[in-house]
Amino acid sequence: MAKKDEINDQLQVRREKMHALRDAGIDPFGNRFERSDRAEDIHQKYEGQTKEQLEEVETRITVAGRIVAKRGKGKVGFADLKDQTGRIQIYIRKDEVGPEQYQIFKQADLGDFVGVNGVVMKTDMGELSIRVEKLTFLSKALRPLPDKHSGLTNIEQKYRQRYLDLIANQDSFDRLLKRSKVIKAVREYLDGLDFVEVETSMLHNEAGGAAARPFITHHNALDTDFYLRIALELQLKKLIIGGIDRVYELGRVFRNEGIDTKHNPEFTMLETYAAYWDLSDVMLETENLLRFVANKVNGSSKLTFHGDEIDLGPKFKEITMVDAVKEATGIDFSENITTDEAKKLANEHGIPVQDFWQTGHIINEFFDKYVEDTLIQPTFVLAHPIEVSPLAKKDPKDPRFTQRFELYLGKGELANAFSELNDPIDQRERFVEQAKESASGNDEAQQIDEDFVTAMEYGMPPTGGLGIGVDRLTMIMTDAPSIRDVLMFPTLKPEKK
Repeated sequence: MAKKDEINDQLQVRREKMHALRDAGIDPFGNRFERSDRAEDIHQKYEGQTKEQLEEVETRITVAGRIVAKRGKGKVGFADLKDQTGRIQIYIRKDEVGPEQYQIFKQADLGDFVGVNGVVMKTDMGELSIRVEKLTFLSKALRPLPDKHSGLTNIEQKYRQRYLDLIANQDSFDRLLKRSKVIKAVREYLDGLDFVEVETSMLHNEAGGAAARPFITHHNALDTDFYLRIALELQLKKLIIGGIDRVYELGRVFRNEGIDTKHNPEFTMLETYAAYWDLSDVMLETENLLRFVANKVNGSSKLTFHGDEIDLGPKFKEITMVDAVKEATGIDFSENITTDEAKKLANEHGIPVQDFWQTGHIINEFFDKYVEDTLIQPTFVLAHPIEVSPLAKKDPKDPRFTQRFELYLGKGELANAFSELNDPIDQRERFVEQAKESASGNDEAQQIDEDFVTAMEYGMPPTGGLGIGVDRLTMIMTDAPSIRDVLMFPTLKPEKK
């Protein structure tokens, strides 16, 4: 509710209209209203009929929506009602609805909700419309809508007051609805492969499954600190150990990191795990999943993202990380390069080195700096260094690297996948190395999760795992400029009081 000193002339006029409705015996914040059709249904059913055909049949329907445009004078008026599916015009005459109903229409403001009982018609200009027989007032908007021409020009306001963005910007409305279609398509594809969808806990005793700084919260009754999960991985692997052969989760994860066009502290992950698969199976799963989603959501495997044309149809390119770095810089990290030699190369190429870094960390940083933003078409980047892949199987041909890929397209990472490490002894050794990194200053290193190692000791089958950021996937499918544009309510710094 607006404070008294915040009420300007426009707000005051709307409040006066609210009181006038009450004085006339009309509830300005009405009750349940039964619709027969929505805007899209009406256009699909009747757009193809002529004015004469509609007049002959006289089809009566009931609609409801927000008034987003209003025009007319004297005893005749027009308005556009907007619902989730689109707009429909209403046509009202004083001599048909009577002076009381017409006065309600005349007093209605942009933003108000009304219900209409009427007849489907076309105007002399061919505009499909509803001729009003009865008008029901449903809700009074006490604040004016954003200007219809300029919309919301303040980017901060767009994200902070998403409801106004949805009202004013059709592109935002369509994009955020398309996000739901993306998630629905993901589920449809995985369900078709007999994956079982599950929900796992968000509060963890240990922060594991990814390299990220966690959020910490406190449970009063147990007097214990918990971590908000940074990944879905470890609990899903426990379900593989428990006998669910194919499992996936679409869930929120939380990482205490910076905010930019690709990162939000709270985001949605898809993770899938399939027993008896390896990296080659997951590569096929990933390709087919992305094609399926693109065709379901956009009707094509071709899309445009940030000005680049991307084709998901052909088989995705494959390259190892060291080969990609060699192509970009001429440096061949496939040779046995010592950590000191790697640090020297990093300094020569303007890459700041942290104390705990080993050769694998530096290879990964070379890739991030020189390769990542050159990958436009979908590309599997294989064989990541073991130092940055604590949950992936070693490459039997070269144990410095792992059976892991990241999928890049549109100049950024979209997916991460492993032939999952299922040797509990090796896994514990990897966790110990991560603990050493943590002690040396790596606040994103994974902790030793003894409970997970214990679970592995009961036997974990060979498994292929995949992780995809759903928000980034939606960005690509909708050509969104920022991750904030595909989140209903992105994380923002609180407004100053």
